[in-house]
Amino acid sequence: MIRFDRVTFGYPGKPIFDGFTYDFPARGCLWLTGPSGRGKTTLLRLVAGLEAPLSGHIAGAGKIAMVFQEDRLLPWRTAAENILIPMEHPDPARVDWLLCKLGIADAAGNFPAALSGGMRRRAAIARALAAEADTLLLDEPFTGLDAERKSDVTALLRELYRDRLTVLVTHDPGEAEAMGADTVLDLMKITPA
Repeated sequence: MIRFDRVTFGYPGKPIFDGFTYDFPARGCLWLTGPSGRGKTTLLRLVAGLEAPLSGHIAGAGKIAMVFQEDRLLPWRTAAENILIPMEHPDPARVDWLLCKLGIADAAGNFPAALSGGMRRRAAIARALAAEADTLLLDEPFTGLDAERKSDVTALLRELYRDRLTVLVTHDPGEAEAMGADTVLDLMKITPA
């Protein structure tokens, strides 16, 4: 279980967390909510180890995979090659399966510049899923997906992470509901103004 123990973090002139303590659920979907600028992305970055607390401790994160707000695909690698990156043991069959499940199998050999925005987003999601992490962090993951694709993606995410933890940042309550969010953490209630 991930635990924040008296975590303090901020940027010059912008405190974000001040002595924040929180025990994340061991499994299920945690929905992080709150207005822009209240620390949702920062919290994900702290969990992922991309930022370090100024004081306090974060424990129990295990292996983390993250879908960022930006797709962050390597432009010199194909969609399939991008998905192989986080795999401890490269498994082209699993890459093919993920591409198929996400409806982009025909684009496996294409470079990111040749993909539509929605296809790049699904490739980024596939890359995170390929890591087979203990915790999946999702930062506005459905941007650019139409309703049908969003439904397919949420179904796959729920299937693959039903016994692990997903932490979802979204401003859309419908997306949180589709992901089966069973815990809500409203950062408006805990972060400095």
